[in-house]
Amino acid sequence: MFADALSTTPSTSELVVLIVHLLATAAMTGLIWFVQVVHYPLFDAVGTSGFANYAQAHQRRTSFVVGPFMAAEGVTALWMAIVPPTGVPRWLAVLGLAVLAVVLGSTVLLQVPQHAALANGHDESRTTRLVRTNWIRTIGWSVRSIIAAVMLIAAVHT
Repeated sequence: MFADALSTTPSTSELVVLIVHLLATAAMTGLIWFVQVVHYPLFDAVGTSGFANYAQAHQRRTSFVVGPFMAAEGVTALWMAIVPPTGVPRWLAVLGLAVLAVVLGSTVLLQVPQHAALANGHDESRTTRLVRTNWIRTIGWSVRSIIAAVMLIAAVHT
C-alpha cells in the first residue's frame, strides 16, 4: 500500500477510469455535435402536425442513448477530481469537473425547459433558442474531450 502511494506510474484501475472517462466524454462530444448541427435544426422541418408526439419520443429515446455515457462521465469526472490519477494534476481534473458542471447546468436550466415546452407542440422561437443555447454544451463537451485526452496522456507519460 505504501509503495502504491510512492508510485509514479498510474495503476491499471486508474488507467481504466481515465479510458472510460475519455470514451464517455468523446461519445457525448460526438453526439452533441450531431444534435447541434443536424438534429436540432431539423426540428422545424417536422411540421406542426404530430410535433408534440415527435418531441416526446425524442426526449425518451435520447435519454436511453445519452444516459449511460453521462453517468459514466459524471462518476469518473467526480472520482478523478477527488482522487486524481497518478500523473494527472488535480487542477486539470477539477477544471474538467467544472466544465461538466457548466454543461449539466446548461442542460437543466436552458435545454430541458425548451424540450418540455416543445413537448406541447412546435414553436419555432423555442427551437431557435434550443439551437442557440445548445452551443454552451457543444463547446463545453468539446473542451471536455480535450481535457480528458490531456489527462490520459499526462498519466501515461509520467
